[in-house]
Amino acid sequence: MGCANDLENYLIKLKEECELRGYSKKTFDSYSSCVNKFLMFLDKSRFNMDDKGVRYYLLSLNLSINSSRLHYASLNFFFKNVLKNPFSTKAIPIKKKEKQLPKVLSKENIQQLINSTNNLKHKIIIKLLYSTGIRLSELLNLKRTDIDFDRNTVFIKGGKGKRDRITILAKSLQLDILKYYSNTNFKTKYILEGRKGKYSQKSVQKVLEALGNKIGIKTHPHMLRHSFATHLLEQGVDIRYIQKLLGHSDISTTEIYTQVSNKDISNIKNPLD
Repeated sequence: MGCANDLENYLIKLKEECELRGYSKKTFDSYSSCVNKFLMFLDKSRFNMDDKGVRYYLLSLNLSINSSRLHYASLNFFFKNVLKNPFSTKAIPIKKKEKQLPKVLSKENIQQLINSTNNLKHKIIIKLLYSTGIRLSELLNLKRTDIDFDRNTVFIKGGKGKRDRITILAKSLQLDILKYYSNTNFKTKYILEGRKGKYSQKSVQKVLEALGNKIGIKTHPHMLRHSFATHLLEQGVDIRYIQKLLGHSDISTTEIYTQVSNKDISNIKNPLD
């Protein structure tokens, strides 16, 4: 393919194109990693930077469908916006997206998670994720000034797609948060802190995993967001309101929860009965 300078120049141009479009650092890091692996593949295999090279690179990947789709999107962006020479999407089709239903915890399971720890911070992590429906990244970026106790709301600044929104805060969570505030010597502006500043994604994932093991259920942060949406739907909340609370730009994304909600299914009489 070329020398290390070529690789560095491509990645610099890739970063510029991402920055011009206002893409997040996370998106650039993902694109950069995929493009870097592709260029290394070309260097080793001696394929050219063309449709054939892309085709054989994607065929060589032993990844999940979602990871394979990320590589495809990264290369599509790279060829179109950096090389200014798009590859043929007809000749190189993208793998179909997996149609997996979101995994939802019952209200009883969530209460079990809360009751399985005496650590106030850990309780607040569970309650915030479930009662607001925020994403893990949004939880980690949540500042103390984002909580409005008078209006029972949480302000999410720069969520996915760099969109601001407001979601609801459970009244029953207010006292827990205030107790946590009074017993914590904050060093940053964030609600959750670790030893080195802002709490990490891995730390939250470990908390959920450990507490899930205690109650015998494999648990991850996004399950609480799924549960928030599903339980609201089962309570009869209009799906358009749920869309706004979740920060979905397209209501079709929110409609997936109609497939896991038992609101209507529970009213169907089973033929065996």
